[in-house]
Amino acid sequence: MTAVKMKIKKGDSVIVITGRDKGKMGDVLKVLRRENRVIVQGVNVVKRHTRPGPKQAGGIVEKELPIQVSNIALVDPDSDAPTRVGYKFLEGGRKVRFARRSGEIIDR
Repeated sequence: MTAVKMKIKKGDSVIVITGRDKGKMGDVLKVLRRENRVIVQGVNVVKRHTRPGPKQAGGIVEKELPIQVSNIALVDPDSDAPTRVGYKFLEGGRKVRFARRSGEIIDR
């Protein structure tokens, strides 16, 4: 499987649009391009029972698992609603991402 270009980047605010965690918002912690998935803070949280080891204590650990990128949407900076992502070029020739819902530039 080849890595694909994603419109979602690390640090973006996203909202889950379908699935068990529908409606939850969070920031993207990691982008897994080869699997077409992302890890979102506070979304798709599971509990893992871990055995103690020499460097870590045992117990129940909560962690976020990856979620399919098609199940999330970027949050519009103006209205906090889900939006699609577009690309455009500024006067200086710089390519930026923008929210299609409001036209607000997303890139930092």
